[in-house]
Amino acid sequence: MKRDNTTMSICKAIAIILMCAGHTEGPTLIMTFIYLFHMPVFFIAAGYFFDKKYLGDPWTFCVKRFKGLYVPFVKWSLFFLILHNLFFKIGLMNEQFGNWDGGVTHPYTWFQFWQRLVHIVFSMGGYDEFLAGAFWFFRALLVSSIVFLVLYLLLYNRRKWLNHDTVPVVIAVLAVGFAWFKVANHLNIATIIQGGIRECWGVLFFALGVLYRRHERRICEHWALTLVYFGLLMGGAALGFQGMALKVQMRTIATLPLTGAIGFLMLHHLSSWLNRHDGIVKRFLVYCGNNTLYIFVFHIISFKLVSALKIWYYGLDWGQIGCHMVIHENSATDFFWILYTIVGTALPLLGITLYRRLTTHQELKVRS
Repeated sequence: MKRDNTTMSICKAIAIILMCAGHTEGPTLIMTFIYLFHMPVFFIAAGYFFDKKYLGDPWTFCVKRFKGLYVPFVKWSLFFLILHNLFFKIGLMNEQFGNWDGGVTHPYTWFQFWQRLVHIVFSMGGYDEFLAGAFWFFRALLVSSIVFLVLYLLLYNRRKWLNHDTVPVVIAVLAVGFAWFKVANHLNIATIIQGGIRECWGVLFFALGVLYRRHERRICEHWALTLVYFGLLMGGAALGFQGMALKVQMRTIATLPLTGAIGFLMLHHLSSWLNRHDGIVKRFLVYCGNNTLYIFVFHIISFKLVSALKIWYYGLDWGQIGCHMVIHENSATDFFWILYTIVGTALPLLGITLYRRLTTHQELKVRS
């Protein structure tokens, strides 16, 4: 089936905006609601674009994944690694204020610098936790998409019933089963930073994305269903269900596949509706969805601008500019989380737009 690129771009745009909002420490119910599905949407979207042609040419798929995920991960991780100590010198980071758990960051010694560089290059870890905290996604999507391909190649046509429709279902079941086994036995995959649970979920949702594209025309989309999805997700948030967290509760094995899937269906229906209505909102969301990489990379550092404003507004200690990801004081009760979301989304887009225009202008001058 022909894929709907524009609708999926809008879907990814809404998800990336929700990701920014989820990092703002806003009202608990809203934050929990967002975390139930916003990251699964990206894995489902990636699976949606998986092409069967790669079964005959797996090397091309792996190269494409490495170029699209490993290369930008290394590039931007090294960028923040090099600037880490500079941010301390100019006051954007400090050793007094940190995250909600009380953890703080420190300037790196030369040994720590080189050790992190090695982790970045060879294990896709070692990135700056306070400025690149969302970078786990690059590793999780790279690993899960390649694992999905390997499982597909191992399973396909091994039995008569293992075909293009059933193999993704089997892979999804295997992913959930392995996640349950892993959590029940407190197992970590030592070769994967953070233990591999997010990669397990990534395989599941990647498989669901493949299935969705195969059966897209058969899946009913209606506003009544979308409202039901919204109600279910709000109910899950009220009950304290988890998203793709590192510390997994056993009930998450049962709830996350459901909340991730219905969250995607909810956003996809909204995106389909927006795609049918041309205008500035659609154009912005398509542009946003096509440039999610830069929001992933720069939204946390963009938050510092809002943190400076919040420090001025409340008369706080300037050192709180070093809070991760946002200033914690009054975060769940005031409305700064909305401003954090806007700036975290808009500033990276503005930056990449200006950069492209400047480079295009320079190229035109050179040619002339």
